Amino acid sequence: MATEPDTEPEADSPVDPEAAVELELELDLPDDATEDEAAAIAAAVSAHMRDQEIAAAAAAATCEKTWQGKKWAFAGRIDALQARRTRVPDGTPTNAWVAASRAERF
Repeated sequence: MATEPDTEPEADSPVDPEAAVELELELDLPDDATEDEAAAIAAAVSAHMRDQEIAAAAAAATCEKTWQGKKWAFAGRIDALQARRTRVPDGTPTNAWVAASRAERF
């Protein structure tokens, strides 16, 4: 007997339902599984998949801003405004105003 887990997001879910990818999954259950056992297995798999979605959404939400791709532009801005060449350190704050206030230290 095969059962598909419920892939609909719950109303109180932090995951955006429009951003969720709709998947068609097939769950292979033992032929001798009772309806209660099949429901329990499907519920456990569904809960696990839901936990994975929530963890992925939380990881994406807490992703810190980085200087990836912006260090050269910021160094060029310092060069243009202060007429000096510098290297932007890795520990520089990603907030542009804070970084600008520390530009003399680079």
